[in-house]
Amino acid sequence: MAHKVIISGGGTGGHIFPAIAIANALRRIEPNIEILFVGANGKMEMEKVPAAGYTIVGLDIQGFNRSSLLKNISLPFKMIKSLLKARRIIKDFGADVAVGVGGYASGPLLMMANIIGLPTLIQEQNSFAGKTNKSLGAKAKKICVAYEGMEQFFPADKVLLTGNPIRRTSIDIEGKKGDALVSFGLEAGKKTILVTGGSLGAGTLNDCVKQSFEKFKGADVQVIWQCGSYYHEKLNKEIQDLPFNVKMMPFLQRMDYAYAAADLIIARAGAGTISELCVVGKPVILVPSPNVAEDHQTKNAMALVNKDAALMVKDIEARGKLVDEALVFLNNGDKMNDLGSNIKKLALLDADDVIAKEVLKLIK
Repeated sequence: MAHKVIISGGGTGGHIFPAIAIANALRRIEPNIEILFVGANGKMEMEKVPAAGYTIVGLDIQGFNRSSLLKNISLPFKMIKSLLKARRIIKDFGADVAVGVGGYASGPLLMMANIIGLPTLIQEQNSFAGKTNKSLGAKAKKICVAYEGMEQFFPADKVLLTGNPIRRTSIDIEGKKGDALVSFGLEAGKKTILVTGGSLGAGTLNDCVKQSFEKFKGADVQVIWQCGSYYHEKLNKEIQDLPFNVKMMPFLQRMDYAYAAADLIIARAGAGTISELCVVGKPVILVPSPNVAEDHQTKNAMALVNKDAALMVKDIEARGKLVDEALVFLNNGDKMNDLGSNIKKLALLDADDVIAKEVLKLIK
């Protein structure tokens, strides 16, 4: 009889891509396995998961709204409704195990799984565990983490250092630089900076690029600028003529080409992004997002900075100094080499397979 696994969570690419990577690994190991995803209605996973070939059901759940307390009035009712729906989903599907990757839907699904005695596994992507995962960790059977020292948040006997599952197609960059530059319409032999704000884009990084066209031109540098689907239309209206050395796009279909073309990468410090950057092994400047729970992106970035594996510029200081620092750094060959080789040492490969095997162990 085929085993049945529920994978819950989402909200951003940082949660969804690892979830899909774990599902793909489970299918590789056990081709007839049945997998059901549980997400939050209206969030990105409801579109991305079916596109990857999996079935998903949605819960009506939201996060706590810090900016408008009135919007939280319906939260307890949504939570109760989501818990009851989660119970029904688990029973109807006949799940053998539940996996949580973080994001709104992860909470009620794993909470209900713990209540009814279904074994659970948590995949914690960040170097600083969020409140939901900390409380769920007490009853989880296994907690797969991407950073050392996570015993401060979870029972030590349950913690396993696996790294974050990454999109294998994204980090396969060997020998692709020439093709990559051609695909972006860029010149070989010129220094190239990749600026990426993640799947949704980053306003600060977009502002930094937008105000620096002359600086890039003066330094004879070309830029691949992933501005995010959220910002693309607005930027298209604002910028009348984009300089030939700056290529702006809402989303990077070929992340492998973007990484292959880049000499220097400027990015947010989301856990999934960092895991990919470690495998890619190129010099990086991280600009942590200030809009995340418990400032975990700064903690993710510092885990690299402390090992001399990345530079960090605070979001609040980025508009004033990010591009200037990047252009100086780009001309410091020794520092570039050091950071590139140090970040590569932190790469943890095959996290998806290791986690998938742990999931199957919980069934057996």
